[in-house]
Amino acid sequence: MVQQINTTVTTSESYEDYNHTTFDYESYEELCMKHDIRRFASVFLPAFYSVAFVVGIAGNSLVVAVYAYYKKMKTKTDVYLLNLAVADLLLLFTLPFWAVDASIGWQSGNAMCKITSALYTINFSSGMQFLACISLDRYFAVIKVSTNQNFRRKCWAICFFVWITSVLLCIPDLQFSEVKEHNGKNACLPTYPKDSVKEVTAFIQFLESVCCFVIPFAIMLFCYSAIARILVKTPNIKRSRSLKVLLAVVGMFLITQLPYNAIKVWRAIDIVYALITSCQISKTLDIMMQVTSSMALFHCCLNPLLYAYMGTTFKSYVTQTVKKVGSWRRQRTQSSEEYSMCSNNHVEETDSFSI
Repeated sequence: MVQQINTTVTTSESYEDYNHTTFDYESYEELCMKHDIRRFASVFLPAFYSVAFVVGIAGNSLVVAVYAYYKKMKTKTDVYLLNLAVADLLLLFTLPFWAVDASIGWQSGNAMCKITSALYTINFSSGMQFLACISLDRYFAVIKVSTNQNFRRKCWAICFFVWITSVLLCIPDLQFSEVKEHNGKNACLPTYPKDSVKEVTAFIQFLESVCCFVIPFAIMLFCYSAIARILVKTPNIKRSRSLKVLLAVVGMFLITQLPYNAIKVWRAIDIVYALITSCQISKTLDIMMQVTSSMALFHCCLNPLLYAYMGTTFKSYVTQTVKKVGSWRRQRTQSSEEYSMCSNNHVEETDSFSI
């Protein structure tokens, strides 16, 4: 989400995390001007959000289209992949709002501020949880634990639990997000009670990091490590490719999510203990927060590549779908040409076109 940057006074400074959370530092003794950081955000964030929106919408829409119109839900992983793609799409649809916010300020009103903030949190957190669900399902499949009994009921119950958990995490956004004047323009940001702003902000950041990174990563690490140990002991010519896929999945999750969550936890600690007293360090941290939060967001553009396109079955469905679309377009073109050549009344006859 857009990173708002404040200009400080001699005794206090306001910061916002990726959710625009405002808190005060009271131990600063220097004037910290952040006009350059805000200029960087106004250029970098809209450009990045635009690229992520186009790439992510294209990839995840293809996943949803293939699952909806071509491929039947045969496994839990199929259901989780579909829910993951839907969560990524809903998250990506919020990006145009944050791009405008970073560039010229919030223009969509207070209600959309609450809704967009909530949607961002819901779909970001649910996406991370569905990644953990996929790793669990693959683990049970490898150790050959039967999960076919009441497959649909259990699977959709898990999906329902994931969505409910994500909705609960967005309650602070619905409650506190509002449009306020900030650095000379309107901004969508949460405004917490003044008497507990530091505690609430730190608690929410820790909670989000635990639910959206620590727990999913712990599950993925356990499951994929166990799968890797089993694959190493299994004589199979496809073992090398499977290990590369596992390494790519875990590696991409770490690369995109670890820097962002590490900085977010550090800033949550700083909210309470005011450890940062240097203006330059504060500016560096602001830029790092913007870059790493964008990296974390870009994971939703990579999910189709990692979890769908790497599967040979899914790629075959995509190939067949593309061939069908190409055949359909050729048939339409041929039909249109035949109609144009044979029809005598599709246009009004005039002196210019009569033969």
